[in-house]
Amino acid sequence: MNKLTVSLATLLVLGGCSESEQIETLASNAQVDSAHYHSMGKSPSEFTRDIQAQHRALLPFADTRDIEENTRGFLAAPDYRQIMNDKGGVAWDMGKYDFLLEEGQEFDSIHPSLQRQAILNMAYGLYEVMPDKIYQVRGFDLANITFIKSDTGWIVFDPLTAEETARAALQFINEQLGERPVVAVVYSHSHIDHFAGVKGVATVADVNAGKTEIIAPSGFMTHAVAENVYAGTAMMRRSNYQYGQVLPASPFGHVDSSIGKNAASGNPTLIPPTITISDNIEELEIDGVKMVFQNTPGTEAPSEMNTYFPEWNAFWAAENITATIHNIYTLRGALVRDALAWSQEINRAIYLFGGEVDVMFASHSWPRWGNERILEVMRAQRDMYAHLNNQVLHLANSGVTINEIHNVYKVPTSLQQQWATRFYHGSEFHNSRAVINRYLGYWDANPATLTPLSPADSAPLYVEMMGGSANIINKGQELYNNGEYLLGMEILNKLVYAEPNNQPAKNLLADTFEQLGYQYESPSVRNSYLAAAKELRDGIQPAATSKSSGPDLIQAMSTQMFLEFLAIRLDSEKAEDLSFTMNFSTPDNGEMFVLELSNATLTIIEGFAADNVDLDLTVQRSELEKVMMGVESFQSLIEDGRATYTGDLSILTKLAERMVDFDPYFEIMPGTKGAGYPGQGDDSSNDYEHEVMLPASE
Repeated sequence: MNKLTVSLATLLVLGGCSESEQIETLASNAQVDSAHYHSMGKSPSEFTRDIQAQHRALLPFADTRDIEENTRGFLAAPDYRQIMNDKGGVAWDMGKYDFLLEEGQEFDSIHPSLQRQAILNMAYGLYEVMPDKIYQVRGFDLANITFIKSDTGWIVFDPLTAEETARAALQFINEQLGERPVVAVVYSHSHIDHFAGVKGVATVADVNAGKTEIIAPSGFMTHAVAENVYAGTAMMRRSNYQYGQVLPASPFGHVDSSIGKNAASGNPTLIPPTITISDNIEELEIDGVKMVFQNTPGTEAPSEMNTYFPEWNAFWAAENITATIHNIYTLRGALVRDALAWSQEINRAIYLFGGEVDVMFASHSWPRWGNERILEVMRAQRDMYAHLNNQVLHLANSGVTINEIHNVYKVPTSLQQQWATRFYHGSEFHNSRAVINRYLGYWDANPATLTPLSPADSAPLYVEMMGGSANIINKGQELYNNGEYLLGMEILNKLVYAEPNNQPAKNLLADTFEQLGYQYESPSVRNSYLAAAKELRDGIQPAATSKSSGPDLIQAMSTQMFLEFLAIRLDSEKAEDLSFTMNFSTPDNGEMFVLELSNATLTIIEGFAADNVDLDLTVQRSELEKVMMGVESFQSLIEDGRATYTGDLSILTKLAERMVDFDPYFEIMPGTKGAGYPGQGDDSSNDYEHEVMLPASE
C-alpha cells in the first residue's frame, strides 16, 4: 500500500519537477534512521508486526481519493522547512518529519492507517481550492490558514496558533499571488490554533481604523479563554502526553497529531471580534464576498461556526468535518462533547447547503470536490457521531458499563471501510467511554468502584498477594514475550505504583507501553503510551511546546475568571485560620465583586457590594491586567496610587501566603520526578513553553 501512498504524497512538498524527480529528491533527503532514538527503546515485536500486517490487509488502501484530493491545487512550496519564532528559536519545523516521505517505506512501529494519515499531513505550501477565489497555506502549523480573495484584499479564515507562522503564510501567498491587504479575519471557533496567530495577518491599528474586521461566533471571547483556565495546569501537563510533546520526531516517536503535525511554538495573540455572529443562520457580505454563517455551538468547540459561500457553492466546515473522527473526550482534559449534537449540526449543514455545494474545505486536512463526494463524507461523519451516541447508549441500557464499553462497542463495518470515519484524533475506545460519562457519569454502579483506594494505596496489597516484585516482573516479562501486552500492563502498573523506585519494573512497563503505542491508530493514544514510556525510562523532561498565554489572552480573561482561578489556587488546609469579606471594584469597566473567605473556601459574586467589609480595594481593570500577567503586584499599585483601599491591607498578604503556584511538571507515572526535574528549576525548555493559564486545546 505505501508505495502508492508515499509516491503521491511526495507531490505535497515539491513543485516544478516531475514526480520521479520529486521522489528521488525526497528519498535522498529523508534517510530513515532504523535505530531507535532511545538507547532502551525496542523495535516492534513479532506480535506488533503481525498486527500491522493484518491492518494492511483489511484497510481500504485501494481508495486513493484522499491522496488525489490532497495534492490537487498545489501551487508552490517555500524553499525553507523551518519557520523561526521572534525570539530566535524554531517556531515550526516540517523537515523533521521528512522520514515519512521515503519511497516505499513501511514502518511497523506505526499503525499503517496512521502512517497514511501522517503522510497526507505532510502537505506543505500554497494550494488553490477554487481558482481566483479560495486558497490555503497548509503545513505551517497544526491548522490550515485559508485566504478568500475579496474585491480588494484577503479574508483570512483561522490564522493559526502563532503570530510567526501566520505572518509567514501571509508573506508566502503575497509573494506567489500578489500583495493584498487583509480586509477581514474569521475565527471559526474558540481553540487556540484557530485564532492566536491573528497579529501575524492583522494589526490592532487597522482593526480600530475599520480597515480589518474580526468576525467570530457567539461566545467566542468567553470560550477562547474559559475552557482552559480553571484546570489549566493539569490540561497543560496532560497535553504533553496527548500531543507527544516530549517525543522526538521519529518512526518510534512522534509522527503526527492526526489533524496536522503539531502546534507551532511561537507568540500567541488575540484581537477581539468586531462582528459577532449570534443567530443560528446569519448572512454577511464583506468586500464583495457573500457568506452564510451556521452557528454550531457545542460540537467540536463550545463556540464554533460553519460558513457557506452561496455565490461559489463552497462550504467551509470549520473543524466539524475533517479527515478524522474527532474527540468526544479529549485526552488533555475538557468538558465531554455532545456526539449527538455534533451529528445533528452536520445533518443541518447537509440539508441547508448540501444540495448545492461543489467544494468543501476546512481548518484541517484537505478539501473535497464534487457534490456526490462531499455528501458521502458529510453523511459518513454524521452517521459515525450519531452511531457513537446511539449504540453506546443502547449498550449502556443493556447493562454495559463505562469500564466495559471500550471493549464492547464496535464501529460498523461500512464505516470502518471509509477513511473519513477512521479514528485518528479520537479513538473508539475513549470516545465510547465519553458518551457514557456524559449521560451516566464515571461510576459503573458497582459499590466496590464508588470510593476506590488510590492506586498507590491498593498496589502494595496486589504485589504482596502476587508473591512480590520478582514474581510480577517474571510474569510481566513472560506476558511481554507472548505479546499479551494489556495483561502485562495490568500487573506491571500495580508494581510501579507499589514500588515507584523499582527501575526494572518501570523499564518493563515502558517496553509494554511502547508496543501498545506502536499498535494504535489514534496518535492521541499512541503519543500517550509513548510519552509515558519515555518518562518511565528518563524521568520527567521539559517539553518544548507552544506558549498558550500571553498579554492578549490574559487581557481577554474576565475579572471573575481571574478571581475564581485565585480561589482554585488557595490551599484550603492553610486557610482554616483565615476569614474575611472584601469588596473589589474596577471602576473603568464598572465591575464590582464581593470576595468572602470562610470555611477555608474563597467565594466570589459579581454585581454586589457588602457592608462592614474587612477590606475595600479599588483598581482600574487596565492596571489589574498587569497583576494578572505577573508584571506588577497589588502592593506596587497601592504604593504609587494606582490602587486605593480602606481597611486591613494585610488580608492580601495573608491570602497570598496561602496560594499555591502549581507545578506544571507533576508526576503522571510514579517515580518519574527525579532530582533536577523541570519543576525544580532545571527548566531547559524554550521561551515559548506553556504557561499555567491556557494550555493548547483541540
